[in-house]
Amino acid sequence: MRKALIIGINDYPGAPLTGCINDATSIAGILERNGDGSPNFDIKTILGPPQTVTRALIRSEIRSLFEGTADVALLYFSGHGLLQSNSGYIVTSDYENFDEGVPMDEILKLANKSKAKDRIIIFDCCHAGNVGNSNSIDDLTASLGEGMTILTACHNFETSLERNGRGVFTSLITDGLQGGAADIRGNITPGSLYSYVDEALGAWDQRPIFKTNITRFTPLRKIAPKIPLEIIRKITTYFNSPTDEHSLDPSYEFTSTDAKQDKVEIFKNLQKFVAVGLVAPVGEEHMYFAAINNKSCKLTAMGYQYWRLVKENKI
Repeated sequence: MRKALIIGINDYPGAPLTGCINDATSIAGILERNGDGSPNFDIKTILGPPQTVTRALIRSEIRSLFEGTADVALLYFSGHGLLQSNSGYIVTSDYENFDEGVPMDEILKLANKSKAKDRIIIFDCCHAGNVGNSNSIDDLTASLGEGMTILTACHNFETSLERNGRGVFTSLITDGLQGGAADIRGNITPGSLYSYVDEALGAWDQRPIFKTNITRFTPLRKIAPKIPLEIIRKITTYFNSPTDEHSLDPSYEFTSTDAKQDKVEIFKNLQKFVAVGLVAPVGEEHMYFAAINNKSCKLTAMGYQYWRLVKENKI
């Protein structure tokens, strides 16, 4: 069972936002199903407006999210964030002086105590990087229980920006979830998602934060593999060992007068491997010339990784 609580708040009296409902709605729509249409997360959304998103409501729903024994419990928040006396808060619509919202530390404690196998927190708000930090000025360590992952839009001392009616961070997250952060098998994990966002934001931009205490990554979403898995599994047939080179000749190239159908089919698959960085030609820049000139091809470092996964029956 995979469940997600998605919160987006534009409704802040005196300090309204414009992109948070758009962000939350987009995240909910993407996470609800995998790329093939199969069910993914069971989603509950809280949007303000139309709801008045109070501290009591947020506390109640977050507590409910982290109750039980779900495989994955995911919390997403887009709205105002506040840093006060070294403590972080997600701000609610009923904020008031000295009681602005729900402390990030309180949320983390609920997540840490949860019996869900994986707990994932994604915050797109100012000062979001404070979640998981100690409240002590002298203690900069993060306190994450096993199975916890945190992905935030910015450092605890930074602001999170909106652009064109969307949060900059969440726009990248949605692009990653739609496939930009997928591996060759079509898996999108918190780690690959962070890497995608990290590469898109420069040194002068808000810097995303990634904190985790896990023993393996759980996919947030799956899309169609870049290469069908049945073709990936042939990699150990084409390369008996990871250091082998696969010899080529003109019979592999369909335009050659020496073309042989079985070799042409193998060559098509090898070219698919080249396209995703698993294989590279040896002695030539392109596979076509490697075949015509009787050269070879070999596994790349990533190709060896997938060769090993196939060999160990992990794909």
